[in-house]
Amino acid sequence: MHSKSGIGIFREQQIAIMKDAWFRIWMYVRHQFRSWNTGGEGIHSPYLFYLVRMLIYDENRYYSWRDIEQQRRALLRSDKEIEVTDYGTGKDRKSGRKVREISKHCLGLPLEGEVMYRLIAYMSHELKRPLRIVELGTCFGITTSYLAMADSRNEVETYEGSEAIAAIAKDVWRKLGVRNIRLVPGNIDETLYKRAYAERAREAQENRAIDFAFIDANHTKEATLRYFDELSREKTESSVFILDDIYYSRGMAEAWREICAREDVTTTMDFYHFGMVFFDPHYLKRHYRLRI
Repeated sequence: MHSKSGIGIFREQQIAIMKDAWFRIWMYVRHQFRSWNTGGEGIHSPYLFYLVRMLIYDENRYYSWRDIEQQRRALLRSDKEIEVTDYGTGKDRKSGRKVREISKHCLGLPLEGEVMYRLIAYMSHELKRPLRIVELGTCFGITTSYLAMADSRNEVETYEGSEAIAAIAKDVWRKLGVRNIRLVPGNIDETLYKRAYAERAREAQENRAIDFAFIDANHTKEATLRYFDELSREKTESSVFILDDIYYSRGMAEAWREICAREDVTTTMDFYHFGMVFFDPHYLKRHYRLRI
C-alpha cells in the first residue's frame, strides 16, 4: 500500500477544519433558537437562579478586569515569534508562530472570564474558605488571571503543554502582580496523571478537593472525557466544572452530551461557548440552554 502524499494529508486536514467550522456555525444558530435570556426565570433551584440572575447577567465591572484586558490587547499586538508544541488539537506538532496569531485563537472570551470571576468570588464568600481551582490549558494566562484575581486567597493550579507559551503567561502574571498561581508545564496527558498519583493522597489527607475546574485543553472527545473523569475523582457536591468550546467539533459536542448524562452530574448549563456542570444532588436533573 502506498502512503498518502503530503498534499493528500493537507487536503484532508483542510476538509476537517472546514467541517468543524460549519458545525460550529450550525450549532450557534441552533443554540440561538433553543436558548433563552430571561435573567434566570424558569430555573427552579433558588441557588442556581441567584447565580444566573445576579452573577452571570450582572453588569457591574471590576477594576482588575481592565488590567487583565490591557494584557490581552498587548498580546494581540505582539509580533514576537515563539516555537510552540500544540497538544490542543490532539496532534503533537511544533511550529514557529507569532504571539498575536496564537492569541486570536487560544485566548478565552472576556465575558467567559468575567462569569468565572464572579462565580469564584461568590463561592469563596459562601464556603468561607480559600478555594482550590484547577485549569487545564493555560495559554497566555489571561483566563487564569480572571480565576486567580477573583480572590487572592485561592490557589490556582494551571497546566500548559507548551513551555514557550507558559513563559509568556508567567510574564503576564508578573505584570498583573498575581502570586496565587502554580503553573505545571508539559504535556497535560502526562503531567496531570503524574501529579495525580503523587499528590492525590496528600490532597485527600488535607481534605482539599477541587472546588472549581476549567477544562480548556486538548479539544478531542477522548481527551475531554479523560480529563473530566480524572478531575472528578477530587470533586465534592459543591464543586463546579466548566468546559470550554463544547461545540468546537462534533467530538466535543458528543463529549458534552455524555457528561450531561452522567449519573453524578445533576444540573448543567449550556452557554454555547462553554458549559457549566453542577454535582449537587439537591438540584434537579436539568439541562438549561442560556444566552450570554
